[in-house]
Amino acid sequence: MTASLEQLRRCHFAVDLGAARTRVYVRGAGLVVDQPSVAAVNTRSGALIAVGDFAERMRGRTPAHIRVVRPVSGGTVVDIEMAQRMLRGLLGDRLRRALRRKPFLRAAACTPHEADPLARRAAVETLVGLGARRVELVDTLIAAAVGCGLPVQQPEATMIMACGTATTQVAVLSLGSTVSSERIPVGGEAVDHAIVQHLRHQHELMLPSQSVRPLHVALSGIGLTAQGPTSTEIRGRDVVTGLVRSVQVDTAAVREAIETPLTAVVDVIGRVLRECPPDLVADLVDRGIMLVGGSALLPGLDEMVRQATGMPVHIAERPDVCAVQGLGYMLEGRIEPLALGPIVI
Repeated sequence: MTASLEQLRRCHFAVDLGAARTRVYVRGAGLVVDQPSVAAVNTRSGALIAVGDFAERMRGRTPAHIRVVRPVSGGTVVDIEMAQRMLRGLLGDRLRRALRRKPFLRAAACTPHEADPLARRAAVETLVGLGARRVELVDTLIAAAVGCGLPVQQPEATMIMACGTATTQVAVLSLGSTVSSERIPVGGEAVDHAIVQHLRHQHELMLPSQSVRPLHVALSGIGLTAQGPTSTEIRGRDVVTGLVRSVQVDTAAVREAIETPLTAVVDVIGRVLRECPPDLVADLVDRGIMLVGGSALLPGLDEMVRQATGMPVHIAERPDVCAVQGLGYMLEGRIEPLALGPIVI
């Protein structure tokens, strides 16, 4: 953990800047912001038109002078100024003024595991621009593990897989720190891309960008298993004629299409386990792997990991908000540090 629990208890609010969604937790008020990390800007005047849900609905439907941007990619702020403007819009004037009235305003933020110094600096500068006098950084994996109730502070192994939009992080945690971990640039976007390419090549159908997530919903549950429905109806634009057309998509073929990106996720689990001490690996036989992150609910992901590893696989109750919940627990003082007894010589 980058920041100590004592330092985090002094923070007034926490921010989880994700590639897909931005979440803000205020001490004493709980989760106050949970919206897409999207902003719409007028390129002629530079004015901010919309943020969050409304800006997300504008994606792919704007005229030439309006640009919809994502200032966060893979958990890293790539445009500090735009991220600050987006956060101001998401917080609103009333909440922002309430935070600024705090003496010596402190903030906490999630950063990807082993983030480089530039990424960490970008996260700090983004929150300093909102008025924070001090910013504490917390490893996303540890925050998510705390948020889903794993015994992070105990001398026993817990394995967590954070499935994000652009990246997937896998780690084994013990004693409040990371023992072995790895991050790969494969996430929900890679699965979306595989589905879109499958429909384009096999059915000559272009799927609108905002129709990929509803497709996940249609195929969720047992949709991508052998017991699920054999086909589902999808509507999109014909590549040749440009007209709207509906096709019956074979779920077995979709399952094969997304296996390529998901196989990379399974491979990284084996590499992380090989770097762990045998005692910690033994702890994981019964406890298994906890899936968190917005892409943890991808249809068939948990079953694929279970079959490949032979270990129990659990999905957190609310996998998308585990990281910000973990930060909130630390801010509220619900997590106690490991207490060691006196050493007798």
